[in-house]
Amino acid sequence: MKLTHFLPIARGDEPADLVLRNGRVINVFTGEIVETDVAIAGDTIVGLGPDYAAKEEIDLGGRYVCPGLMDAHVHIESSMVTPPQFARAVVPRGTTTVVTDPHEIANVAGADGIRYVLDVSEGLPLTVYVVLPSCVPATHMGTAGAELTADDLIALADLPRVVGLAEFMNVPGAVLGLPGVLEKLVAFQGRVIDGHAPAVSGKWLQAYVGAGPGSDHECTTADEMLEKLRLGMYVFIRESTAAKNLRALVPAVTPSNARRCAFCTDDRHPADLLDEGHLDHLIRLAVAEGVDPITAIRMATLNAAEWFRLRDRGAIAPGKRADMVVFSNLKDFRAEMVFAGGALVARDGEALGDWPLPAVDDASVRDTVHVEWERLDLAIPAQGERVRVIGVVPDQVVTEHLIEPAKVVDGVAVADPERDLLKMAVIERHRGTGNVGLGFVRGIGLKRGALAGSVGHDCHNLIVVGCDDTSMMTAARAVGEMGGGLVAAAGEEVLASVPLPIAGLMSDRPVEAVRRQMDALLAVAADLGSSLHDPFMALGFLALEVIPALKLTDQGLVDVEKFDFVPLFVE
Repeated sequence: MKLTHFLPIARGDEPADLVLRNGRVINVFTGEIVETDVAIAGDTIVGLGPDYAAKEEIDLGGRYVCPGLMDAHVHIESSMVTPPQFARAVVPRGTTTVVTDPHEIANVAGADGIRYVLDVSEGLPLTVYVVLPSCVPATHMGTAGAELTADDLIALADLPRVVGLAEFMNVPGAVLGLPGVLEKLVAFQGRVIDGHAPAVSGKWLQAYVGAGPGSDHECTTADEMLEKLRLGMYVFIRESTAAKNLRALVPAVTPSNARRCAFCTDDRHPADLLDEGHLDHLIRLAVAEGVDPITAIRMATLNAAEWFRLRDRGAIAPGKRADMVVFSNLKDFRAEMVFAGGALVARDGEALGDWPLPAVDDASVRDTVHVEWERLDLAIPAQGERVRVIGVVPDQVVTEHLIEPAKVVDGVAVADPERDLLKMAVIERHRGTGNVGLGFVRGIGLKRGALAGSVGHDCHNLIVVGCDDTSMMTAARAVGEMGGGLVAAAGEEVLASVPLPIAGLMSDRPVEAVRRQMDALLAVAADLGSSLHDPFMALGFLALEVIPALKLTDQGLVDVEKFDFVPLFVE
């Protein structure tokens, strides 16, 4: 808003467009609750206090008003829907701003994927900021569909709504100053650089922080969180579908360090978004765990805005964007009205009106599964009696590095469902290389059949786990025939599926429809034996070679702590 328009209304010489009367405003600067009115002109808050005239008034009847909520780190692709559909899920919950790292779609489609996210999120009631993917691919140990160099990132850095460099996952590359990695850090000096340093501590953490990354969302213990806070990092407390860290971390939040803490959801599937919620869910969890409600709201608003240098939001004050949430209960935060840019866009959990969407050509992010099926061989010739096994940790993205006796039949190592020892394959799907990484996993729990998906962080190759090769091949082929998606199969029968034709990551259907498809798929997975809350989310992280301890890429088995390949069989 131009100052020539703002000032007369702020002075009270001209009427505001809208005044919210009789609200109890959460002042995130001082920690106070102030009974006052809020005057709005266009998309901007012009003043707080009585006696503002307005063209329209809404009486809040003493309900609370806080700034619109802000997710400090999210991958919209993980919701399995497009940004407009993601917005329809989260805005009615009170989220009006997200900072998304589109490294999922960038690992498939490169810069085209980033531009797609920016284009399709233009003009939404949800403001979508982008941090540029720093590690495409995440490391040299997995095959992605694209590569983004420092020069590629610099070319994108000044696009509207780009606010910095996203989670810097290549910790060894940063700490050791490897070429290519160092170039990216140097190129973004002076800008926001998000970190990603699970379980990194001591001198390596000191070097990593000094190299530029200033935030972290991978803490799993209070001690890890405190070490990072003491070095000046912002810590984003995460509660996602796969990684539930909030209850372990909020006991470490104190009045002295809370201003360096924010909330993030990272990766959440449709059912969790629609049933539990988004940041509103995190606020409720934090308050239930003993965090002061105003502190929790500040962590979901101002703190994130300050880290990302978004000075026009995060608080209710003159000159700030009029993104606000009205609610009634401090201890049970539930959005009753949501304002985005001064407009009432949601009421009682439901989106209001039609949100005009730009016409976006998505051809560059479709047709992304390319596998030469006739070359595919899932057999594992036995080369010993014991194998390394990826151990799934429920509700976490870290895994265990297990050693187990192999089950060998006719000279071939096979799955052993009775011991919850399933075969796993990561099939390169971008370039038709024929690469296939083979291994074993414990913790998925299938008794029969197989699960497969084209969502495999971060390179997003085709991942399949199962009890027998026939089921695995059926599931994998079905994913390919859909152009990407998630599948459950048994024998030669496909039992349930969720098509994800956009980059093999996102559906082109409404979020409610995707949720129904996922409900059916998860019910089948449970019938096949899995007891996990969402085995497909767990499956998607088994190839992420930057999170300890043992992972499988299309190139082989990776010991993350050694940051190197290791043989499947143990002598």
